[in-house]
Amino acid sequence: MKNRWQIVAGLVLLAAAQARAHRAFPGRAGRQAAATSPERSSVVIELFTSEGCSSCPPADRFLSELEAKQPIPGVAIIALEEHVDYWNQDGWEDPFSSQEWTERQREYVARFRGATPYTPQMILNGEQVMVLKGGSEIQRAILLAAKQERAEVSIAAQDPDRADTPKFEVHVGNLPGTRDKADVWLAVTEDGLHSDVEAGENKGKMLEHASVVRTLQKIGSTPANGGTSFVANPQIKLKSNWKKENLRVVVFVQDRKSWRIVGAASAKLEVVTR
Repeated sequence: MKNRWQIVAGLVLLAAAQARAHRAFPGRAGRQAAATSPERSSVVIELFTSEGCSSCPPADRFLSELEAKQPIPGVAIIALEEHVDYWNQDGWEDPFSSQEWTERQREYVARFRGATPYTPQMILNGEQVMVLKGGSEIQRAILLAAKQERAEVSIAAQDPDRADTPKFEVHVGNLPGTRDKADVWLAVTEDGLHSDVEAGENKGKMLEHASVVRTLQKIGSTPANGGTSFVANPQIKLKSNWKKENLRVVVFVQDRKSWRIVGAASAKLEVVTR
């Protein structure tokens, strides 16, 4: 398993180098800057992982490379690293794990008619498990997902009442081809997290992570069959152990029936000092 992940990562990076497409997320100018460039279509890749799983660190690195290098022209890859808790009984308790992410993965397994959750598992745009056969197959899957008609999603920072409670305006344009309601989710992710693992399958290793999901909340829903836009003004309560300079805000729209993600945006959290 571990070697397979390393081979896949190498193939993707090789393809990216050949395409000369190593591009980072576009910079933001001003507090009301759009979260994603209109020239790029966003896709969401969720990785269900655990520090207690020996096959997971290569998957973590692979997803981190995808998000950092953005190897596919015209596509903005948004990563969500969700640490499950069912490995915690094997000697090491993952400090970033949550039963909430385990339950989310179980929902996916039920929709995909899988037998049981497993790690590492990557899900693209809420609708397909990424099959790790090679870099070209992964690139093709991401391109196909990006070409689907998408709802426009934007995030704009607002002046907060408190430095530890940032506020945003979230706007979602008309949803393309949805037949059921769609839920609008807001996640906070943190980069730069790491652990010196003292027990379990990864004992003795220093594991580094990117885009670890710290919180995920539903901020509303859109009506069935699209047709109208959605606007909300959520705020987030930051915890004291989160490093504000490493936080990002991700908003994605997920069809309630199919769980397909039909629009997404990501923006770096702006640090406010008072």
